[in-house]
Amino acid sequence: MYKIGFDNDKYLKMQSSRIRERIDEFGGKLYLEFGGKLFDDYHASRVLPGFQPDSKLQMLLQLKDQAEIVIVISAEDIEKSKVRGDLGITYDADTVRLIKAFNERGFMVGSVVLTMYSAHPRVVAFEEKLKKMGYKVYHHYMIDGYPSNIARIVSDEGYGKNDYIETSRSLVVITAPGPGSGKMATCLSQLYHENKRGVKSGYAKFETFPIWNLPLNHPVNTAYEAATADLNDVNMIDPWHLAAYGETTVNYNRDVEIFPVLKATFERIYGECPYKSPTDMGVNMVGNCIIDDDAVSEAARQEIIRRYFDAKCNAAKGANKKDEIYKLELLMNQAGIGEEDRKCAVVARKIAEETGKAAAAIELNDGTIITGKTSKLLGCASAMLLNALKYLAGIDDEVLMIVPEVIMPIQELKVNHLGNNNPKLHIDEILIALAISAVSDKNAADAMAQLCNLQNSEMHTSCMLAEVDQSVMKKLGIRLTGEVKN
Repeated sequence: MYKIGFDNDKYLKMQSSRIRERIDEFGGKLYLEFGGKLFDDYHASRVLPGFQPDSKLQMLLQLKDQAEIVIVISAEDIEKSKVRGDLGITYDADTVRLIKAFNERGFMVGSVVLTMYSAHPRVVAFEEKLKKMGYKVYHHYMIDGYPSNIARIVSDEGYGKNDYIETSRSLVVITAPGPGSGKMATCLSQLYHENKRGVKSGYAKFETFPIWNLPLNHPVNTAYEAATADLNDVNMIDPWHLAAYGETTVNYNRDVEIFPVLKATFERIYGECPYKSPTDMGVNMVGNCIIDDDAVSEAARQEIIRRYFDAKCNAAKGANKKDEIYKLELLMNQAGIGEEDRKCAVVARKIAEETGKAAAAIELNDGTIITGKTSKLLGCASAMLLNALKYLAGIDDEVLMIVPEVIMPIQELKVNHLGNNNPKLHIDEILIALAISAVSDKNAADAMAQLCNLQNSEMHTSCMLAEVDQSVMKKLGIRLTGEVKN
């Protein structure tokens, strides 16, 4: 059952206010390393029901007049044509996407920084493309001994060799198409250059997860580990914060490990470090906006289970997911949950066992579970979808919203003319047939009107759906899992 557990309006106000405070603390100039996804943070919206996927963007809009955007991308990622997994596009293509998205919302995109720069043909071609678009491009280089050789890094042979990024506003948001792009190094390089020019500036980090003021093993923090199981990130108590203040806060291994380097860098630039711990660096107010801990805890538990099912399905497709699956199993044990805690999975498996055919089940927002079985005309997911729409629209289960006379010609087209072996309609084809029926059938029209109410539903199939079906479910906002066995 879907239940709001996060106050999004409160978050927008508190988060923007905290960033303004941090700008003032550093005398009016702040480089803000912006982690995570800015436009489409669906992980946060799943584990914090009520958090909108574009909440971070909406928060920044409240600071729009103070902010400029600097996008960082690694030249190595351009050279290797690295792909963003959730969108299926290369990092350089995503950089262009980000630029356009920022511009459409009225943000100032100041420049693009090519980190770990080398003049590879793909890198040079991308730089020329950006310049033709009218954007400044800067080069940052690999530094021998990074990140341990502080004396070299914080010198004219280190950060000093990087291009100085010209900025004009008090808040400089450093973002990137993905992790490992060099956001922190870019911020620290700018502090070095600004200090040489007599400009006082500061650094802060905005990362949503793990949430520093929730317990280490809180389901929301455990769900973050599940989301990064392939990277093997580990949540941990911030030892620096505990030593400095006697307070227990949560951070993750990479920030804890890099903090001595960042501290020494600050000390070399300014003579002292303004932060006593990695937690001090952050400006994350998400934990203060949770209004129903039970709701977010259950949402996070479901996220962990979904990640586990997804990893197993990806392994069945040939991906090397053995270590990731093992890590997710450990996290499920830690959270005290198992596959049986996903209600829709339990029901779908039961029906599949009874019928000997693939089955699907969906848990709607009111907690009702609707099922679908495989038939000659429909696959289990399509049958389930139509049944769910009937329930939501108050239509009797026996009513046919799409008559066989509509479905069968489409099947004939697929098999006899388009070369498909499976005559059953994909979900997008079923929805098109339903939309056509809705022109003359009130029941079909009423069912179509309920599509928006499928958002945030939990669904499971006893088989792996085709990618086209998975894509449609994702667009409808349905949280889908599947499995290998039929």
